[in-house]
Amino acid sequence: MKNFLLFISLSVLFSCTSNNNYENADRPNADALIQKLFSIYYEQRLQFFPLEATQNGDHRFDDRLPNNITESFRDTLKHFYSATIDSLNLFNRDSLSENNQISYDILMWDLKMNIEALNFPDHLMPINQFYSLTITMGQLGAGSGIQSFETVKDYENFLMRAHRFVPWCDTAIANMKKGIQQNIVLPVVLAKKVLPQLQSMIVSDIQKSIFHLPIDKFPVSFSETDKIRLIAEYEKTIAEELIPSYKKLFDFFNITYIPACRNSTGISEFSFGKDYYNFLSKQWTTTKLTTDSIFNIGQSEVKRIRSEMDAIKNELGFNGTLKEFFRFVKSDKKYFPFKSDSEVIQGFRKIYETEKPMVNKMFSIQPKSPFKIQQTEQFRAASSSAEYQQGSADGSRPGIFYVPIVDATKFNSIAMETLFLHEAIPGHHFQISLQQENKDLPDFRRFIWYGAYGEGWALYSESLGKEVGLYTDPIQKFGNLSEEMHRAIRLVVDIGIHLKGWTREQAIQFSKENEAASEAEIISEIERYMAIPGQALAYKIGQLKIIALRNEAQKQLGNKFSYAEFHYQVLKDGCLPVAILESNILNWIKSQK
Repeated sequence: MKNFLLFISLSVLFSCTSNNNYENADRPNADALIQKLFSIYYEQRLQFFPLEATQNGDHRFDDRLPNNITESFRDTLKHFYSATIDSLNLFNRDSLSENNQISYDILMWDLKMNIEALNFPDHLMPINQFYSLTITMGQLGAGSGIQSFETVKDYENFLMRAHRFVPWCDTAIANMKKGIQQNIVLPVVLAKKVLPQLQSMIVSDIQKSIFHLPIDKFPVSFSETDKIRLIAEYEKTIAEELIPSYKKLFDFFNITYIPACRNSTGISEFSFGKDYYNFLSKQWTTTKLTTDSIFNIGQSEVKRIRSEMDAIKNELGFNGTLKEFFRFVKSDKKYFPFKSDSEVIQGFRKIYETEKPMVNKMFSIQPKSPFKIQQTEQFRAASSSAEYQQGSADGSRPGIFYVPIVDATKFNSIAMETLFLHEAIPGHHFQISLQQENKDLPDFRRFIWYGAYGEGWALYSESLGKEVGLYTDPIQKFGNLSEEMHRAIRLVVDIGIHLKGWTREQAIQFSKENEAASEAEIISEIERYMAIPGQALAYKIGQLKIIALRNEAQKQLGNKFSYAEFHYQVLKDGCLPVAILESNILNWIKSQK
């Protein structure tokens, strides 16, 4: 009921003012009122999604963990989105300032997408090996992530989240039972990958639990009384709630769920599968491109990138086929130069220092947020890719480039430069940090995320390697092409899996024919696409649009074109749906002419 009452204030805001006809309101009044709406929307959204608040560095809701997979939560959320749309519709968009018009368009698009998403029963498959609360809780509870463990209240906050995790697990099991009845279940190969993740949380010695780590290293300011109390409460919670919840999930997966899972690969066999995938394609790419056109773009890009890879293979004097060259770069010892985990991390730090001078010239604005490179926690390293975790908006928590290292001697170095450009600088760290720091944006825009823009920018950043002083070694450029090929392949295999009847094995074989990744990496990626349909489409579609807009700017502006100014124009408004980004850049080009 509390959350239900929250969205009522949206309409109360407007009903209590002297003029309800905002279509005819003067601009200053309309701008002030819609900014109020944006603020109310964001505040109320955080109460539905407190983990977003924690990620954004807002720790007011660090004790909350709503059971977001219940029907009642989803119904209340839908009402909240609908009420916000009703409030937006009170405004005449043309009467707003340019910045507020952009905010209006973004919020309206986002709300409609969110409502449409709730029409599909994805809550009946609440756990997969890549993205679920069972993984997030481990990251939160380890004490080195976004959950704060600096004060006694912080420690008490996580205890409350841990208590609230128990009913979520019970609901997850109940939902998956419904999924079994309706044949809305994971592919069996994915369900089996969840087992070791759950198993790793089930320990006989609670002092070896990942959730024990925060009480192994209290801040020095804590009193002995607080330490003794917190140790007792944490160990009781670990022993009586967290481990039993993971054990209950493990047993359910092992005994009941896996035997009921499907052997098919994609979601098209669901009664709603094709409609769902077409929706996900629209949501992730923020375009109206058809899946057939995206599939064709993918095939065209694969062909182009293969040609460039062949050229580098020949430049390096390798006489075999491209597929043989893939095997060579995956096995030759010179591409595995590391002996320790610290050497891998130091290798990325060296890349950072090399690119700095040119990055400073190509980016007129850079984030104030601190940045660091960190090894991925061991409990999830084997099933993780390199990733960026955003810092807090106030700079108190740095942005982190996570590097998973299972065995340093088997860490292939050929794509390190392109990986750093994508995940770190000027990729995700620049884009996300600048967006969060921009106080000219309403809060909901400072923390919003669209894969096509965010991942598109990061993939575009990979293309800047030569300009920032990297890719001087042809093998590093080959590594860049390998990563770009990886994203092009995604357009083909993701749609192949979910709409065109491709099997897991077909998708794996297509990838093996066209990229240099190891078989284990390819399998992990294909299973990622199976688990998160449509997400993989975002990268290449966003990158190609940014490159096309840069090419248009260079063509139209000639000598007046500046990388620094173009990058400023792309980054200044934060994450945008692709259509809005395109409109903004084309308008800027006209203004410069």
